[in-house]
Amino acid sequence: MEICVNGEKEFLPQSATIADVLAARGNDVNRVVVEINGGIVPRENFAETPLREGDALEVVHFVGGG
Repeated sequence: MEICVNGEKEFLPQSATIADVLAARGNDVNRVVVEINGGIVPRENFAETPLREGDALEVVHFVGGG
């Protein structure tokens, strides 16, 4: 299936979840916020939130500074 992650097309298996996308991209689930089709997904739901053809994800990283 085709989805959009941060404005770029990605192709994934039909059974993919948000957790799968984050793992494939090397994202630390404790340092990101994920929005799917305009709504924020709670971190505890990443592994159980299935993706569908045409979904749009925005993955925002927390960055520390000093």
